[in-house]
Amino acid sequence: MSLKELTEMSVLELLQTHQAIIDELRHRRVVKTNNPPIGDYTEWLVSKRLGLTIQSNSHAALDGIDAQGVRYQIKSRRSAASSVQFSAIRNLEEHGFDFVIAVAFNSDYSLRFALKISYEVVPTLARYQDHTNAHILRLTNRTAEQEGVEDITPLLS
Repeated sequence: MSLKELTEMSVLELLQTHQAIIDELRHRRVVKTNNPPIGDYTEWLVSKRLGLTIQSNSHAALDGIDAQGVRYQIKSRRSAASSVQFSAIRNLEEHGFDFVIAVAFNSDYSLRFALKISYEVVPTLARYQDHTNAHILRLTNRTAEQEGVEDITPLLS
């Protein structure tokens, strides 16, 4: 489908096309819900490239486990800003994961950066917010230079 074809569609036709795409992504098991696809897509991509078993949605602090039992929380965001704010990490003190995989995409879904951050480093990078009762990660491309952070962008490219 060309951009010209999209510009000629009505709003209703665009929304219906969007839903048809989400339905097909669900059929291919890339996404699990009708939510915006970035989170499910990232879990799918990371699990395929890192060999993780994705956990059910009932595991709040845990998205995937590798063959050695290492636990991963996967975060993603589409952003054009120089600093990328990821979704909340709740109950950090419960140590529900061993690593956070933080994946930032450009607005066109192209990969910007992917970082593997050890649990011990997360509290130094995240700030606690009282009103959300959670820690918030705000990362940049330069975060990869910190100890305990590994740039895994090439593994996801």
